[in-house]
Amino acid sequence: MARRAVIVDGVRSPFGRGRAGGALNPLHPVDLYAQVLRALIGRTGIDPAQVEDVITGCVLQVGEQAANIGRHGWLAAGFPETVPGVTLDRKCGSAEQALHFAAQGVIAGAYDIVVAGGVEMMSRVSMKSNRLGQDNLGPAFHSRYDAGLVHQGISAELIAARWHIGRDAMDAYALRSHQRAAAARDRGILARDLVPIELPGAEGPIVVDRDEGIRDDTTLDRLGGLKPAFADPQAERRFPEIRWSVTAGSSSQVTDGAAALLVMEEGLAARLGLTPRAAVTHFAVVGDDPLLALTGVTPATGKLLARAGRRIDEIDRFEVNEAFASVVLAWQRRTGADPERVNVDGGAIAFGHPVGASGGRLTLSLIAALEESGGRFGLQTMCESGGMANATLVERL
Repeated sequence: MARRAVIVDGVRSPFGRGRAGGALNPLHPVDLYAQVLRALIGRTGIDPAQVEDVITGCVLQVGEQAANIGRHGWLAAGFPETVPGVTLDRKCGSAEQALHFAAQGVIAGAYDIVVAGGVEMMSRVSMKSNRLGQDNLGPAFHSRYDAGLVHQGISAELIAARWHIGRDAMDAYALRSHQRAAAARDRGILARDLVPIELPGAEGPIVVDRDEGIRDDTTLDRLGGLKPAFADPQAERRFPEIRWSVTAGSSSQVTDGAAALLVMEEGLAARLGLTPRAAVTHFAVVGDDPLLALTGVTPATGKLLARAGRRIDEIDRFEVNEAFASVVLAWQRRTGADPERVNVDGGAIAFGHPVGASGGRLTLSLIAALEESGGRFGLQTMCESGGMANATLVERL
């Protein structure tokens, strides 16, 4: 009989602003992940010794996040030393890739119970700190891309130019992300999966229990007043089609956060008396143009749907990571997905994007949206540095 991988449950921390003074900044990344792992095991009630692996996404594996943070987080949580851990880097899709490996391992019979998660403390381990002062590409790569690749802000501008996505459309999308995230918070849909995080304080523990990035008071006027974030005369000479319309407001926020999912073989979950929330049924990962960098979500979506034998209109809810508004808007135009089914409770423009953990947040948001709407199928996809993308199909149970 074919084995099925199910998500029994999942949790995430609140997402804090990824800078000094951010809500989670005083906490070591290992300790943040440990609290999330303890919450996951505590609410599912399983014996932690039964977990066969802890697969963790983390992009900036340097400094406090170096040397296999997945293993360290598990041990810091006080769990059995007999359970191994591994940390992987698929850029922004790292936690989604962790889910892929976990579910694929269950389907193949390599695991029965596994944790898939992710963590990133961008306030303490800054972007690109793992490659400062180094050429991490090498001469053969440079010879292939002799004109040079660009950072993702320029890629987002190139996407906006190629698919004729204007500043007004991106600002309107950004406003919608904040409004939907605030509405989801206010009606309690985020509460099930959000676990309070404790920080040490001079007068006792400080509890962080709300996402810090949602801006209830933002408006189109405020968004419209922001300057383009990535204007660069050198890039302008190379790419005259760019109109410099991407701002900080239509980009994902630099963020701290962690997430974890308990993945199990379906029959074992039933024998343990657990009620799974969703089955992980199909997977896809693709490479795409590394100059545009962020367009892989479209071929990843197509590949996933082809494998599943599904049409885009059969999918009830979508989570497409809001690295930039132009990424999601271009994906919608290219796939024909109904925008009213996409990121219905907001996305990374509002919540933020702790790069190693965001895939877990997307999965939890997707499952919550299916549960609230009564939908059956959900698709999540994540653009990734270097022109890659993951896509995952889940079925609500």
